[in-house]
Amino acid sequence: MPISALEHFSYCPRQCGLIHLEQVFDDNVFTLRGRLAHERVDEVHHETRPDLRREYAVPLWSRRLGLIGRADLVEFTATGPYPVEHKVGKKRAWDHETIQLCAQAMCLEEMLGQAVPRGAIYYHGSRARREVEFDAALRRQVEETTAAVRAMLRDLALPAAVHDARCRHCSLQDACLPAVVGRPARARAWRAELFRTHGEEDGPGS
Repeated sequence: MPISALEHFSYCPRQCGLIHLEQVFDDNVFTLRGRLAHERVDEVHHETRPDLRREYAVPLWSRRLGLIGRADLVEFTATGPYPVEHKVGKKRAWDHETIQLCAQAMCLEEMLGQAVPRGAIYYHGSRARREVEFDAALRRQVEETTAAVRAMLRDLALPAAVHDARCRHCSLQDACLPAVVGRPARARAWRAELFRTHGEEDGPGS
């Protein structure tokens, strides 16, 4: 299961289902900005300094969690590995991103046999880092979110739509139709109107 699915599910379970169950993905200005911001870190390369080694686009996996993915950047210092996830936009305090970053750290721990107690999220918009500590509560969120995504994939169950502020900037609005399916009463009214209109146009005995 891709590590990216954890952030998608944390942000919006339906978005996660559309991407990872239905294989639906559309670009908008925000996803394109994100892709451009990731161009440098998506290429496998490294930088070396006397007290620091930077590895970009590092493959990750965890047999225990059943996760695969890639870290944008892992910094190696005398204190150990330090994953850095790159995000478009300005510095913010979203849990969705920290779950993804912590999952990367847990993969690194399994792969390297070293503790990874913290990492950072780098925001291109503000050119700032937010350090994240991988405490017991965050690690538990990773485990729980992983189990929830796996259950969704196993059951082939697309989560229900929720029409709220998250939808405004989502690139999947046309596939999700949150204004329709997120409000069942409105959807039923539109369906009834559609069939009523259709029946009137057909006329008697049609």
